[in-house]
Amino acid sequence: MENMELAKWYVIRTYSAYETLVKKNIESMISLNGLQDSIFDIAIPTEEDIVEKNGKRKVVERKKFPGYVYLKMIYTEPLGYLIKKIRGVSGFVGPEGKALPLTTDEVKRIGLEKITAADFHIEIGDNVRIVSGPLETFLAVVDEIYADKQKVKVIVQMFGRQTPVELEFNQIEKLAN
Repeated sequence: MENMELAKWYVIRTYSAYETLVKKNIESMISLNGLQDSIFDIAIPTEEDIVEKNGKRKVVERKKFPGYVYLKMIYTEPLGYLIKKIRGVSGFVGPEGKALPLTTDEVKRIGLEKITAADFHIEIGDNVRIVSGPLETFLAVVDEIYADKQKVKVIVQMFGRQTPVELEFNQIEKLAN
């Protein structure tokens, strides 16, 4: 696990609706080939969406980026070759199909890295800006912090009313005073 600092996030392109299958196949490849020291995390970012069907509201989980799977790994050519040969993978995202790591800003925007409670420096009553999700760019005030779930409840001024909204740590940023 000491190699974790060298790992970067990479994006692989998959065939439509193959994301979960690709993730399972990569997990199998990791255990069969002993690649735990090279591939550290596999992510398929999702978001909750409210759908109304037959007059009933239902919360469904949707993929934020259909057709893509994110890997935190130490990239090598042989490892890249193994990943490209997995059923459902069409290649890495990058120039000419070459693997290109995501920048720190991109990782933060996508929400791949969870913010730990120790790294979270926002307190109740702080003014924040929502940086992702349907309320992106809205300003809010922190009402409650749920460190165990890595979520906060904020109050957003919307349509002339104060509306409580629950968000993840990585969906907000503190405004400078």
